[in-house]
Amino acid sequence: MKKIKISIWAELSPLKKKKLLARPKLERNLSTQVKKIIHQVKKHGDKKLLKYAQELDGLKKKSHLEVSGDELKQAWVNLPKEIQQAMKVAKKNIETFHKLQRPRPVKTNTQPGVFCEQKPIAIEKVGLYIPGGTAPLFSTVFMLAVPAKIAGCKKIILTSPGRSQVTMAAAHLCQVDQYFAVGGAQAIAGLAYGTESIPKVDKIFGPGNSWVTEAKTQVAMDTAIDMPAGPSEVLVIADKSSKSEYILWDLLSQAEHGTDSQVILVCSSKRKLQEVICKIENTVPGLPRDTMIKSSLAKSRFILSKSNSESIEISNLYAPEHLIIQTGEDAQVKNQVINAGSVFIGPFSPESCGDYASGTNHVLPTGGAARAYSGVSLLSFYKWVTFQKLTKTGIKNLSPTLEVLAQAENLYCHAMAAKIRRIQ
Repeated sequence: MKKIKISIWAELSPLKKKKLLARPKLERNLSTQVKKIIHQVKKHGDKKLLKYAQELDGLKKKSHLEVSGDELKQAWVNLPKEIQQAMKVAKKNIETFHKLQRPRPVKTNTQPGVFCEQKPIAIEKVGLYIPGGTAPLFSTVFMLAVPAKIAGCKKIILTSPGRSQVTMAAAHLCQVDQYFAVGGAQAIAGLAYGTESIPKVDKIFGPGNSWVTEAKTQVAMDTAIDMPAGPSEVLVIADKSSKSEYILWDLLSQAEHGTDSQVILVCSSKRKLQEVICKIENTVPGLPRDTMIKSSLAKSRFILSKSNSESIEISNLYAPEHLIIQTGEDAQVKNQVINAGSVFIGPFSPESCGDYASGTNHVLPTGGAARAYSGVSLLSFYKWVTFQKLTKTGIKNLSPTLEVLAQAENLYCHAMAAKIRRIQ
């Protein structure tokens, strides 16, 4: 494993600081390749979708793209009871938290006779992308299908590479409407434009690798997406009071997500940094997925700060998907958080709890998008429609204002639309 270095933040120039917090570069020509896949699926539909699913997702040649409801049910029946029970607990906690997010309509009269309303309406057809590959993330089914159900979306379409039994079982438990065994950029194209099998959806949700993220970005002009949610990342803030063993597993649990994941430890204690690095170097060899972890750690950053205040400044610059605060000043540090997807506070709050079953959502903005985007919530499955109704008195009172403003914009017909109602 490549030797891990410590970077001293105070000694770095602004340019070196920026470079240190830069995300790993995406694969070359990714944009062009994804554009080609999207074009092929958009033009040829199921024919190309099936071809890509066989070549890239490992779909067997005689298998169908759509997984039947009976097959989903059988996957659930075949699950060991302890996994079934754990899934039920996770689903219940996620339901509990997301039900509290139900939006309320806004209704008022801004002046006599002028009534305004804003109403949340569930998005009709949603597409849920569930990552597969070496670690089928069936927990993402709960994170997306549960709020979609609570919101009242009429059609829930799920895509995931291959036929992972646990993912299929989770889909059965969450009662998705259709399940398609296809992943990657080709799945995003199918959801965005529709094929003979896959219905076109109104909004696409879900995390994925760099191919999926690029595909979501490219189709966003035609179909809404939740956010840029690509390769996963974590930043841990620690100090001399932190427990090295906890930090070790927080970092490694993120690193095992994939070779394109990134882990960052920002700590005000050099001794603590050295302790954690030593534990990593002694622990990684021989771990399951150790090759993947080593590749991820090659992109890791271990930063020595002057204080917890400087640590949170660094974190806000990076804008991590996951932020873990494990210091002797957790409350103070928490109150300084500006940019983060989801925050885990204190020694007993590993990222795993949010990934699976605490109740919060794990579909979060990555790549610095947390500066402007929120993670998926119940609100993500609604659009807001505004209504207004004016009485005869209302238009009579408001019309002079409308006429003046419309004339100031040189829009004569706008002014007349209001005036004609005032004078008749």
